[in-house]
Amino acid sequence: MLTLVIGLALFFAIHLVPTQPPLRAGLVDRYGETAYKIAFAVVSLVGLALIVVGYAKLQAMPGKNPQLWFPPLWTRHLALALMVPSMVLLVAAYVPSRIRDAVKHPMLAAIKLWALAHLLANGDLASVVLFGSFLAWAVFDRISVKRRASGGLGPLGARSGGPILNDVLVVGAGVALYVGLLHGVHKLLVGVSPLG
Repeated sequence: MLTLVIGLALFFAIHLVPTQPPLRAGLVDRYGETAYKIAFAVVSLVGLALIVVGYAKLQAMPGKNPQLWFPPLWTRHLALALMVPSMVLLVAAYVPSRIRDAVKHPMLAAIKLWALAHLLANGDLASVVLFGSFLAWAVFDRISVKRRASGGLGPLGARSGGPILNDVLVVGAGVALYVGLLHGVHKLLVGVSPLG
């Protein structure tokens, strides 16, 4: 559990910086935009790696990861269904499209759907800690967007629109990502297949 908690602490600590515009501006003024972005990326990746390793270890050791409740079977089906729009929205965060414009903050919407889906389908302590904290962070981050001068526009900044082909690309890539997760990638990352 310690590895998971350390990973979450690192990941959220660095992701809280953009929610505090004066802090972010001070760091950029002191170290420069490039150094800030490199530090942000490195700390994020280290945190994410620790989260994946910590969660996977706990899934492989049921004795150290107590089951708090036993979700009914229908929650697994609902979680699988929620993951389709979650993956589409994740891709939309990186591609100028009408989908991105309509949702405004597709990355945060994707994280909220992903976290909710996994909370519904998993009743173990590690899942509650992991997905509950991501859901809480995504809600907080979405609220904090209103205080930011940049509007918290995500990876693409103010870019918007794009041809209808971009929307097709977003949906296609999101569905492909979903299929990949179902058929091997999820098991490779955390040691558990979403298909049971």
